Amino acid sequence: MSGADGRKPIVVGIDPDPAKRLALAWAADEADRRGLPVRLVHAQGVPTGGYRSGKTQPSWEQWNRTLHETGVEVLEGAVAFVESRRPTVEMSTLLAEGEPAWVLREEARNASLVVVGSWHLSTRHELFTSASVSLPLIAHAPCPVVVVPEPEHTTQEPAYFVVGVDDSPHAVAAVDVAFEEAALRGANLRALYVWHPPLLGVLDEDAAVRECRRVLSETVAGRTATHPGVELHHEVVRGHPVQVLTEASEHALGLVVGARGHGGFTGMLLGSVSQGVLHHAHCPVIVVPV
Repeated sequence: MSGADGRKPIVVGIDPDPAKRLALAWAADEADRRGLPVRLVHAQGVPTGGYRSGKTQPSWEQWNRTLHETGVEVLEGAVAFVESRRPTVEMSTLLAEGEPAWVLREEARNASLVVVGSWHLSTRHELFTSASVSLPLIAHAPCPVVVVPEPEHTTQEPAYFVVGVDDSPHAVAAVDVAFEEAALRGANLRALYVWHPPLLGVLDEDAAVRECRRVLSETVAGRTATHPGVELHHEVVRGHPVQVLTEASEHALGLVVGARGHGGFTGMLLGSVSQGVLHHAHCPVIVVPV
């Protein structure tokens, strides 16, 4: 929900494990930079058992009471963390029943950003853990979604962001967000157009690369006037977009991509490139809808 002054909060999904605080830290720092409130959301799924066989299963009332008490403790711990890290940031909390992806999608309707955490697991395991929240959330959220990996990665100086560019409308929105994020942190920006030659090749490869450079230049044009403090570097790189963007962002402050570029199949809710970098990038990934 928006504040009384109309400011849309940064919504962050709270992990029940107090050791996993990087997403919460990212959200608190971003709220402080932007002068926005932060909304801490802990969603409790529907009861699915989990009690040892042979023991008497507690009643629904007792189960719900225990679950509620645990959720309150989780949120209280998250509030204490933000208060100690960014004491001037305004906060609100929500303890909700329902699947986390659905709850966060609803909260995204009135949010400036939604932030969630992610652990780098095998693809098979991620389908049932962090990705089961981030993928459906990103596919439907009307605002940018930030996926912050655990454990923390190493950045390098000078600090920089990376943004993936193609000739889709999502790339324009991604570039806008990337410039804004870089400006907030006094960081540089690397804008990359990754040219992936078709399997059958092209008749004139030089012409194809020139067209990529034209699109890249036009997409980033004019942004440096709006953000004069951001040092921009842009280049066309040959290779697979997921691999190139992942390698380029290894020590970046963040990687910004559009939710659906031309790397996916028509009709997909989430592009193959954005899905790929979510699985492989070691820095925070900001996925931007149009």
